[in-house]
Amino acid sequence: MKHSYRADHVGSFLRPPALLAAHAAKDPALRELEDRAIRDVLQRQADLGFTISTDGEFRRSTFMSDFTDSVDGFALGEEALGYSWKKDSSTATAPSHIPGVVTARLKQRRRLTALETPFTLANSRTNVKVTLPSPNQFPYISFKKGVTDRVYPTRSEMLADIVSILSGEAAALGADGVHYIQIDTPRYSYFIDPKWREWVRTEIGVDPDAALDEAIAADNACLDAARGSGATLALHLCRGNNRGNWYAQGGYDAIAEKLFSGLRVDRFLLEFDDERSGSFEPLRFIPKGVTVVLGLVSTKKPALEKAEDLIARVEAASKYVPFENLAVSPQCGFASVMEGNPVTEETQWAKLKLVADTARQVWK
Repeated sequence: MKHSYRADHVGSFLRPPALLAAHAAKDPALRELEDRAIRDVLQRQADLGFTISTDGEFRRSTFMSDFTDSVDGFALGEEALGYSWKKDSSTATAPSHIPGVVTARLKQRRRLTALETPFTLANSRTNVKVTLPSPNQFPYISFKKGVTDRVYPTRSEMLADIVSILSGEAAALGADGVHYIQIDTPRYSYFIDPKWREWVRTEIGVDPDAALDEAIAADNACLDAARGSGATLALHLCRGNNRGNWYAQGGYDAIAEKLFSGLRVDRFLLEFDDERSGSFEPLRFIPKGVTVVLGLVSTKKPALEKAEDLIARVEAASKYVPFENLAVSPQCGFASVMEGNPVTEETQWAKLKLVADTARQVWK
């Protein structure tokens, strides 16, 4: 039986100010500073009692930059799709570290996590999690009509090349001995939010249900590449997480049956931190034996949740998924982009301590 990891987290952490400054200044000592910061963040996770750790994604500028930094074919800085980012009820400006438009056939020049995985494995006191962006991320945000279609006539053809690259990386992570491989995929929110479903229909020109089938198949291909390695295989869904902002809303109801039964994962990490995430009822479609990590703690807001409220929500979710197949975490990363969400490092660690303490209390 694979590890239960009752206290979990999505993977990214706030960069220390010195590390942000070094990135901005292109400091030649950046690698040394990253190494030091990663050792510190690995130690903090272990000290809190987490049995799984990440490097905080400190070597990345965004959760998906391991891909764009390792693959040729992107015109960085160009934008194929803009977002109307939201913060609470108001529109917010949130520069999103645009991954760029694909202008040439994609060609991998190095392993995606070549700078991350060996160091993390060598320095962690716990099991190690490594995150990868979903292949579904890029055909939606990096495919520009009149540009990309000169080299990839369709998004599906572009997706096939991305799946090949990410499947190879997932297989390599399994061979490296990584204990936990997580795919991060905000794009399923397109099939949750009615506004984005209509956008898929009118702008992409495909039926949203057919697009959902293709997305599930793409993620499964990456997961299957690491199957048999012994690694825990997980998928995290979110609705946008950029400096405390979001772009989609709605419960899992519209996609729950097809998504939860179709994805071949050990764990789903799901947002449930506020009303935008809907109810726990769609969890009735979770297959037997699959773990649901309840993202109950907000990385977007500084207010610290109460343990008794988290415990009550775990109990509510257990009406649909047995206690032994539940875990707790924040709803998303603290820094999906390098600048991070509008919380302090002190708050970040207080929230992570709350997650770890709650897990110990619930699953004694």
